[in-house]
Amino acid sequence: MGPGLALALMLLMASAPPAAAPRRSLVVAAAANLKLAAEDLKKGFEAEHPDVDVSLSYGASGTFFAQIRNGTPMDLFLSADREYPDQVVAAGLAAASDERVYAFGKLVVWLPPGSKLDVETRGLAVLTDPAVKRIAIANPAVAPFGRATEAALRAAGVLEAVRDKLVLGSSVGHAAQLAATGGADVAFLPRSLTLWPELSAGRVIPVAEALHPHIEQAGVVLRHARDPALARAFLAFVTGEKGRAILARNGYGLP
Repeated sequence: MGPGLALALMLLMASAPPAAAPRRSLVVAAAANLKLAAEDLKKGFEAEHPDVDVSLSYGASGTFFAQIRNGTPMDLFLSADREYPDQVVAAGLAAASDERVYAFGKLVVWLPPGSKLDVETRGLAVLTDPAVKRIAIANPAVAPFGRATEAALRAAGVLEAVRDKLVLGSSVGHAAQLAATGGADVAFLPRSLTLWPELSAGRVIPVAEALHPHIEQAGVVLRHARDPALARAFLAFVTGEKGRAILARNGYGLP
């Protein structure tokens, strides 16, 4: 190679743009009640980490727990309760130091626009009225908000009287879809999901917390996470100042 060609190659290499940094990915299994909040959390985190792509998957917390036990690849689990993350830790699939309570869920009764049901005065006893045909709730077998609903109905003394009216969604997201599409006269939902545009015109009545267990929502970094440091960073963002602001405006209580 002649000196002129060598010099030209050196100049070409020097002027070439630097190679782009490899992109990193994070897979987050998020409880269905987080649908709106998690999208904002993803945007906020990606804005601070331009080299990261956050992939969100929504579903019932119990379903995710079963998938985690079966080895489905996930990096971070944001549950609708604390029980499932505790079970993940107990099963040796995560470290206790990697678990954090990030929010308090709020259970509400949602009524479609125009509903005449007087929940405010009569409480949950109004659900026994013949006018109420279908009550949408998340499946208590896999969804913490479904269990909270069942506990509230039992504490109010109406569970058995309304059991045949219950329409079980596979998650609270599914229960919200039933409500939004006219598939229920009443729905028990997280406050966060009633902020959906499809549900925002309905009437929302808080369920007294004395009627059901306190809903602590916890997240945990999974032991088989591909990039544990990145998963911890996302959980730290969720529990940090910006994440807490996002959760608060999406209807959550804060620890």
